[in-house]
Amino acid sequence: HPAPPPHLLTLFKSCWSCRVLSGGALVLSAAYVFNAARKVMLKGGPTSMGTVAQITFAASLAAWGVVVIVDPVGKAKKKTHRVSGNS
Repeated sequence: HPAPPPHLLTLFKSCWSCRVLSGGALVLSAAYVFNAARKVMLKGGPTSMGTVAQITFAASLAAWGVVVIVDPVGKAKKKTHRVSGNS
């Protein structure tokens, strides 16, 4: 599959509302998954590996959502080193 054109990638990075919408959806889905795991724990049942996996997955979704919103890669400045041939 061919890679998307570079102008589409920069469009997403510069579109604040796109990042907030998609990042917010990821954070809300993390809250939903966490709440489903929490309901099982509140019933007094034993904590199973499935519940732990749900909480871990929820934390991963939340972290992904925050990364999409904050966009740390787009804010990082690339350092360029120039090597001068003249001494």
